[in-house]
Amino acid sequence: MPAEDRSARLTILIDPRKKALFESLCADEDSTPSQVVRRLIRSYIEERTGKPWTPEPLTEAAAKGRR
Repeated sequence: MPAEDRSARLTILIDPRKKALFESLCADEDSTPSQVVRRLIRSYIEERTGKPWTPEPLTEAAAKGRR
């Protein structure tokens, strides 16, 4: 599978207590919160689409929009 581009940012607001517990649980499994969120999002996509996640190459227009 091609490497995923990790340059897009997703900002969410959550309860500070939930965030602290989430970060602690991530540390317990030696994962970063970002790794766990990416894994959760990938699982959600696969569940909803019914097929494995395979990133498609960025189009030239999309690549220009990221600069």
